[in-house]
Amino acid sequence: MGLLNGAVACTRFTILNMPEEIPFDQLPFRAITPGSAIRERSGVVPYKPEEPFLIGAGRWAFRVRIDKVLLDSTLINERLMELIKVEEENVGPPSPQTRRQLRKLAEDELMEHPSPKSKIIECYIENLILYVGSTSKGHIGAVLELLQRVGIEVEYKTPWIDRGLDEPPNEIVDMKEPGQSIWGCRFLQKLMGDPETIVEPEKGSVKLVTGDGTKVTLAGPVTRELDRLLDSGSEMLSAKVLVKEVSFSLDGLTFRISGFKLDNFKTTHWIEQLEERMEHVKGLWGLLDHKFEMLMADELPQA
Repeated sequence: MGLLNGAVACTRFTILNMPEEIPFDQLPFRAITPGSAIRERSGVVPYKPEEPFLIGAGRWAFRVRIDKVLLDSTLINERLMELIKVEEENVGPPSPQTRRQLRKLAEDELMEHPSPKSKIIECYIENLILYVGSTSKGHIGAVLELLQRVGIEVEYKTPWIDRGLDEPPNEIVDMKEPGQSIWGCRFLQKLMGDPETIVEPEKGSVKLVTGDGTKVTLAGPVTRELDRLLDSGSEMLSAKVLVKEVSFSLDGLTFRISGFKLDNFKTTHWIEQLEERMEHVKGLWGLLDHKFEMLMADELPQA
């Protein structure tokens, strides 16, 4: 999932501070070299080789590449057994300390010819809003850490943060990440009563937490069991929904979307493709913001 192709996953941020010209050239990606002890490296790359980051007035498009070397435990163990056999033949049975040293040697040997796994996170900035094409906590953290290096400060963009809402009473949902709120869970439940919204009827996916703190995942035709759990006081955490026949998954706690399917539009240039798709992404966010304002009106504090 990303922004330019395939199904969209997206997390929004409000940009609090940024330089007039973003020095992305200060955040270049550099590959992990063979024999290096470095296990992970990240940096910024353009959407296409040698293409610009600034694509219009107040609009930037960039990607964050993360390379991580994950040593195969099977290969390590196989090489360790070979080293232990040599040690036994030449010196005798290795001590625990020697075993640890041999294991480190096996890891170092494999690191001489690393095969890093790469991940690309597509990002877009427009009108002081940052769109990150991921819902992964780790990937989002990598993006924000890089941007912070060049003076870009952000906060999560959610209806409750935008409005400065206080957290309502809650005894069963545990918030562990910045930006999370029970407001999002209550909004998801309100969506279930919206005439333009239904949960995915056949291939549904819903996560809830019950009154005693038990987390429950529903899959398939979920409507009947979902209604029962909500009637018993459970809180919705996330759900795959259809809003005006648009299918996507919404994480209520964080207000992040995923699985938003968009066609690849017939364009001649990647910038046109990206901006066309981003119009639909922004449209979905606008719809959700409007639904929150409308459905939560009775629960929001009066100005």
